[in-house]
Amino acid sequence: MPMWDEIAEHCELVVAFGGLALKNSQINPGGLARHQTRDLQRRCREAGVRFVNVSPLRSDVAGFLDAEWLPVVPNTDTAAMLGIAHTLLVNGWHDEDFLRRCCVGFDRFASYLRGDADGVPKDAAWAAEITGISCDTITDLAHGLATRRSLVMVNYAVQRADHGEQPIWMSVVLAAMTGSMGRPGGGWGAGYATMDATGVAPGRPSVAGLPKVPNAVADFIPVARIADTLLHPGKTIDYDGRRLTLPELHLVCWCGGNPFHHHQDLHRLSRAWQTPDTVVVHEAWWNTSAKFADIVLPVATTLERDDFAAGFSDPHLVAMPKVREPEGESRTDHAIFAALAARLGYGKDFTQSRTERAWVRHLYEQTRAELGDAADLPDFDAFWRNSTAELPRLTGPFPGSFEALRSDPRRFPLPTPSGRIEIFSETIDSFGYDDCAGHPTWYEPVEWLHAGLAERFPLHLISNQPASRLHSQYDNGGHSLRSKIRDREPVTLNPSDAAARGIENGMVVRLHNDRGSCLAGAILSDDVMPGVVQLSTGAWWDPVRAGLSGTLDRHGNPNALTADRPCSRLSQGPSALSALVEVERYDAPLPEVRAFAPPAIEEGACSAAALRGQAGDGTPH
Repeated sequence: MPMWDEIAEHCELVVAFGGLALKNSQINPGGLARHQTRDLQRRCREAGVRFVNVSPLRSDVAGFLDAEWLPVVPNTDTAAMLGIAHTLLVNGWHDEDFLRRCCVGFDRFASYLRGDADGVPKDAAWAAEITGISCDTITDLAHGLATRRSLVMVNYAVQRADHGEQPIWMSVVLAAMTGSMGRPGGGWGAGYATMDATGVAPGRPSVAGLPKVPNAVADFIPVARIADTLLHPGKTIDYDGRRLTLPELHLVCWCGGNPFHHHQDLHRLSRAWQTPDTVVVHEAWWNTSAKFADIVLPVATTLERDDFAAGFSDPHLVAMPKVREPEGESRTDHAIFAALAARLGYGKDFTQSRTERAWVRHLYEQTRAELGDAADLPDFDAFWRNSTAELPRLTGPFPGSFEALRSDPRRFPLPTPSGRIEIFSETIDSFGYDDCAGHPTWYEPVEWLHAGLAERFPLHLISNQPASRLHSQYDNGGHSLRSKIRDREPVTLNPSDAAARGIENGMVVRLHNDRGSCLAGAILSDDVMPGVVQLSTGAWWDPVRAGLSGTLDRHGNPNALTADRPCSRLSQGPSALSALVEVERYDAPLPEVRAFAPPAIEEGACSAAALRGQAGDGTPH
């Protein structure tokens, strides 16, 4: 994928499906030494790059990019891309040479585009009826992609929907057709607005990590199938060509992450969470996951342990000496695991007789030795004093990249069965899935604005990432709390939808469907297209009665409303962005938000109900 500086120099047109929200790029897995995405995007605009935002939200692209906004019916990105692709095909604007040399299966896909089998050409008029983007706009966009150095971007979020594999796959196919794939500044890219790494740096050398021990347990479940596993042990599901049997789980030990943040249909999850004999959670905060655990192991924060950061693609190592000792009886995760290992009889095998600080030193010095003169890293003591050290930047072209593929597909194959871009996949086709064919295909979502269910729930819920926190982290912090409206998470509605419901700015409203309901504070803005409401993820769940579908969440967590339904039999991923709701004024007395209140724990209490912080009916105390 091209870097931002390469885009600024060579690209003329960027089409961003799912947007390019700058707020999401303020983080990086593993750490971030310097924020660069904002300045790099500005450089692209100053260089004259044209941006097109294909999203239900105008705010999914920074204002300074002056992007053209194409409001699209949620979950219809695949149809929009198919309409563009059909226009490229019938006008002869597609890159026949690249499709022949570097791809497989285009003829099969072209037959689908023309409608040879089903009698339905996937043309611009067909796409316009589905997506709400005009036929002329789709045609103009196809012409721009074909005649300018262009980059087709896709946001990771578009895959978290019914048939979410399709827009990702289709975006690659569309880019391959344009003529820019594998050329400087053009082609295809994903996740540019997901972290401050994609498009910023091409990569860095590997950094040493803790030794990995083979897992003796062969059972595996997709992460989005947690509730299914707990509720239906022994059930078989399809997954990526395999048949998986969901195991029976008696003990859950959760370290890192927050299932009561990222999982859909939280009432269903809370019912499932009662089935194991014991749930153990490592937590520093009394969030929902901790309140629903039998045993909470209080863990130190990142400020209370020694570590060093090595961010994804970031060419810096950053020292992280602790600033204080862990509070009270809390311990670091390493200390907890070391104690557990000792009780199980392999404590020395786990620690290798090293303290946590000794492990930090060892891993740094191992990295330094492995890189040698190529990195010229200082010794550990100097690194610890100076806080940072810089790694060498990797340079391309990289084997397996689209640039290398275009230059010589035989010498630089992709890591696919054919070594080329698989527009038609024999492997996926052989699975015989009725919800994922062998090439990108339009499938009507279960819940979308053209579904019959929209007569009862006429608004499509976009539950995107928040601007005031990282996922659910520090929702109890001042920055996130200041974003609330009357203590509730803000929800944004189009003024026309609000007026039809008698909703005014700053009012508390109730969002609901058959799965649940929640309160939120209304913000009116035409940055949200009509028929869509936007409620960010991460508000700590605060149900009146957990486990009872339809019960009220007092705080505004969208996963009280989303469906625990897999994207497809191929991925079994989450489909949170396929959810219909209705919104109404909430004129009743406002219930107190208790999301941040710790549970009432009596000294000596040891029953499962008491340790879970719940009454016998599943209601959090």
